[in-house]
Amino acid sequence: MGEFQPGDHSSGPTGLPGRRSLLAAAAGLAMTGLAACAQQPVAAPAPRPATVSTPVAEEVGQLPVVPETAPPSRSQVVAEFSGRKPVEWGLAVAGVVAKTASTHAVLTFDACGGPQGSACDQPLLKTLRKLNVPATLFVNGRWIKANPGLAAELAADPLFELGNHGYRHQPLSVNGRSAYGIPGTANAGEVYDEIMGNQEVMERLCGKAPRFFRAGTAYYDDVAAAITNALGLVPVSFTVNGDGGATFPAPTVAGEVGKIAAGHGAGQIVISHFNQPAGGTAEGYARALPGLLDRGVTFARLGDTLPL
Repeated sequence: MGEFQPGDHSSGPTGLPGRRSLLAAAAGLAMTGLAACAQQPVAAPAPRPATVSTPVAEEVGQLPVVPETAPPSRSQVVAEFSGRKPVEWGLAVAGVVAKTASTHAVLTFDACGGPQGSACDQPLLKTLRKLNVPATLFVNGRWIKANPGLAAELAADPLFELGNHGYRHQPLSVNGRSAYGIPGTANAGEVYDEIMGNQEVMERLCGKAPRFFRAGTAYYDDVAAAITNALGLVPVSFTVNGDGGATFPAPTVAGEVGKIAAGHGAGQIVISHFNQPAGGTAEGYARALPGLLDRGVTFARLGDTLPL
C-alpha cells in the first residue's frame, strides 16, 4: 500500500477563518436546516444488509449539548507536555489507532477544506446511502464554514458519524515537523489549538463532542498523539489508502478499496475523501462496494467498532 498522498491538503495561517467566524457559522446551522449541497433528497437504503445497526438521530437544531468531563485547558496542556521530546513521527505512532479489533471494515472519508478542498462529492454519498454502507466523515473547520447546511445534514444522518479533522488541517507535531510540504503545529499550544478550535465548532454542530480526530495528512508525533488522547479524542490513522489523497483514478480506487476483501475486511480502516467530486473516488467506490458486499464484507462507523 502506498503512503497517503498530499492531494488537496493545503494549509497555512494565511487566509484561514478566525475562530469567531467558525463558531458563528456553527451557531447558525439550525437556521440553515438540513439541505444538502445539491439539494437532493436522501435515498432510501437498499434492502441489502450491509451494516451494523445505527441509532436514529434527532434533527440537528434540536440536539442538546451533552455535558461531559471538561478536557484540560490550553495552559494545562502546555504545562504538562511542553517539556516532552517526540521520538516518533509518521502515520503509525504510539497512541494512534490504525486498525480495530472488530469484524467490520471502517470507511473513513476526509473533507479538508481550503480553496481546493471545500466541495462535496454527492455521487459518493449517494452510493453509500443507496448501498446502506455506514462511514465516519472527518471534517475540517474550513470545510464546515464553507458548507454549513451540508454539515448539518450529515450530522443528522444516522448512516454517518462525524470526526474532527482539525482547525487548519495541519500535521500534528510539537516541533513544527512537516508532511508533504505542509508545516505542522509548532508546539503543544498549537496542537491544542488545532484540535480544540474545531472541536468547539463540531460540538455545537453535533450536540456532543466528537470522539475521533485525524490530523491533516494523518501525520503525528507521539507527544502530539498523547495530547490528543489527553483531550479526550482518539487519534486515527488508517490501514488502506483508498484514493491517494483524491488523486487516484477510479480503477485504482476500486483496486485499492477492493483489497479489504481479504479477511472480509475485519478491522481495516480505509481513508479516502468526500470533498473532491472531480476525482475518481465516487466511481471507484461504486465499482468496488457491491462486490465487497457480495463477498460478505460488512462495514461500521468507528464509534461502533471502538469501545468507549
